[in-house]
Amino acid sequence: MAISTLIIHTSSRFMTNTETMIVFIIFFFSFLQSCVCGDMIMRRHSLRDGDVIFSERKRFAFGFFSSPLSKLRYVGIWYAEISEQTVVWVANRDRPVNDKSGLIKFTSRGNLCVYASSVNETEPVWSTNVSDSILEATLVAKLSDIGILVLLDLVTGRCFWESFDHPTDTFLPFMRLGFTRKDGLNRVLTSWRSPGDPGSGIFTYRIKRVGFPQLILYKGLIPWWRAGTWTGQKWSGVPGMTRGYIFNSSFVNNQDEVSITYGVTDASVITRMMVKETGNMQRFTWIARDKRWNGFWSAPKEDCDYYAHCGLNGYCDPTSTEAFECTCLPGFEPKMPRDWLLRDTSGGCTKKNYASICREKEGFVKLRSVKIPDTSNATVDMKITLEECENRCLRNCSCVAYASAYHESDRGATGCLTWHGGILDTRIYVNSGQDFYIRVDREEMVGWNRKGALGKMRAVFILISLIAAVMLLTVVLFCFGREWELPLFELNTIATATNNFAFCNKLGAGGFGPVYKGVLQNGMEIAVKRLSRKSGQGMEEFKNEVKLISKLQHRNLVRILGCCVELDEKMLIYEYLPNKSLDYFIFHEEQRAELDWPKRMVIIQGIARGILYLHQDSRLRIIHRDLKASNVLLDNEMIPKIADFGMARIFGVNQIEGSTNRVVGTYYGILILEIITGKKNSTIYQESSNLVGHEFGIGTGKKIWALWEKGEATEIIDTLMDGETYEENDVIKCVHIGLLCVQESPFDRPDMSSVVFMFGHNAINLPSPKHPAFMVGRKINVQNSGSSGTLPSGETGGSFNDVTLTDVQGR
Repeated sequence: MAISTLIIHTSSRFMTNTETMIVFIIFFFSFLQSCVCGDMIMRRHSLRDGDVIFSERKRFAFGFFSSPLSKLRYVGIWYAEISEQTVVWVANRDRPVNDKSGLIKFTSRGNLCVYASSVNETEPVWSTNVSDSILEATLVAKLSDIGILVLLDLVTGRCFWESFDHPTDTFLPFMRLGFTRKDGLNRVLTSWRSPGDPGSGIFTYRIKRVGFPQLILYKGLIPWWRAGTWTGQKWSGVPGMTRGYIFNSSFVNNQDEVSITYGVTDASVITRMMVKETGNMQRFTWIARDKRWNGFWSAPKEDCDYYAHCGLNGYCDPTSTEAFECTCLPGFEPKMPRDWLLRDTSGGCTKKNYASICREKEGFVKLRSVKIPDTSNATVDMKITLEECENRCLRNCSCVAYASAYHESDRGATGCLTWHGGILDTRIYVNSGQDFYIRVDREEMVGWNRKGALGKMRAVFILISLIAAVMLLTVVLFCFGREWELPLFELNTIATATNNFAFCNKLGAGGFGPVYKGVLQNGMEIAVKRLSRKSGQGMEEFKNEVKLISKLQHRNLVRILGCCVELDEKMLIYEYLPNKSLDYFIFHEEQRAELDWPKRMVIIQGIARGILYLHQDSRLRIIHRDLKASNVLLDNEMIPKIADFGMARIFGVNQIEGSTNRVVGTYYGILILEIITGKKNSTIYQESSNLVGHEFGIGTGKKIWALWEKGEATEIIDTLMDGETYEENDVIKCVHIGLLCVQESPFDRPDMSSVVFMFGHNAINLPSPKHPAFMVGRKINVQNSGSSGTLPSGETGGSFNDVTLTDVQGR
């Protein structure tokens, strides 16, 4: 087999002298009869449970293993250099060994077998099952650095069996998926039964033998998701598949076999694709710095991905402006209209009553950017052009649709596919797919031509609008001048990275719009803040955030990578931080339990240093104005990074205060108290409406300020830290600083340089805090609040959470 050339290189020296060769073999096997030879199991050697062989560069390991959720023993291959157990192949997946008495050894016929016990070797639980006897004395089982186990003759290099021909749930680089026509070998991926059970599950991923070849994920015998046909560059149902950048895919369809394989352009990239027991195809890449697998791609994701979601002769359009994504193909109507109103498309679509074909003046309607339908019953002719394909279909009364077989950007449309019956699993893409032609009669053609004319008028209007938008954008960019110092990303690049802003990639949403996770073509993970058109953040706030954050460089500030301004989209592209935001941890009990006191202290001090940089050390003097737990992100080491500068303001060097007409966020002191207590300031409690007035223990009357005055502040500490070892004085000191930062008068609050100094010096005596500003039931007349709350003329203010509104200062 061709793959064996990757496994062994036999030196010609060994073949020059027969006697030397015999002596070498006798000595070699007498020496290795009772030991494991690195990456090989010798013919006379057995491998017991606990013994492991490694590939030459220690990339893969082979031996017995158990899943973390079971004590049953399996024989398989896994990544040796990755800390997280990741099994890529299992031999005895449906016949596990009950204990650690298992054995791996060769039979006299040359098959490698797994036995449940070294005592009873009569019936193996798994075998390579090579039909012909292998007589070669130099037969070995060898594990290579690409993750393949092969049976081969060390001398001749002849390969008798390989694990890549019998995959389990994982598709590795250089593995082939598909079938050979002569011997009937079919390489199919089959999911595990469950996360802890490698047994054969219900989901399989295979190339269908019937009709024009296509990749389909099955649930049992029922199609679940269709990757589609090979277009010449990618699978028609995988729009984000980019050829030649990270992965080099190769499709073979000839008289010998139909198969797909792929390699990686960078040997350092560790990647795998697998069929999950949940019914998803997923591709992962290993992020070494984070020691975790990153989800690079997955399918199905949205409703339109699921097989035949819109029924027979229907198609799915996720971009539709209508309330329902399903539509009947041209010339068809719902078979059961009432069911379609209830979003039940199982009845599919049927030909309209008046529709007929094989008459004069009929023709084809073109659907653009289409994943062509199931080709199981399609007819293919690779030798004719698309124009000849149309004429052939028009002459055949049973032909209902046609399309090109291949669609390559450099060669255009080639080959001909025609459909002669019901059409299944058609969908529309935003920026992918190919043209698909549906046969309709004269009446339908007139209707579609009318729609086409209206569509052209609409297109002209859109074009004019786009030109106007581009001109406006040019003016805006010109007005930005040198303030625009970030790379500009194309909308198509961001759409591809986020899988067209798929719901499963959504990280969260704020007042200004959703945030999505994305992966660029170079493998970099990004977070995309997509400004909602309905949000309060317009071009002014967007410009402000771009201008501010592009000039900021600090460990405790989130790093921006670029922005996207195209059509009516405004997006900011940030570094992706895997641990989400601070509120995800401190306001959820299960996650908060992960925050011991040292981690909380690192977060508190990191936020302080970030604010100090903004107020004092950056090139611009910046007041954030929206500091809250949801705007503090955490990296993989739980280092805090302040984000979201849409509401921030720049102040002059000598300017010490600024006014605002929006009540935004909380002060740093409240954030400290939230981290210590695990309680949210904005939560409405039974007897209080903010954190300082929160009662610790219903009916106790014990509130933060009251407890502080009584010297009982330890009672506010998060109960999840009860079992921890921490310095009580450190926690009390943080409570002390937090209360200093929320004093009623802004002139009593310490500035951030003083706060950072307080954290770093234990010997200093802190001043006693005065009455807090954030008290229960306290309302203030903003326009008559004097120096503590004056707003510019004409502006109004107020508070929905009963907090004092004061001049925002760098404190």
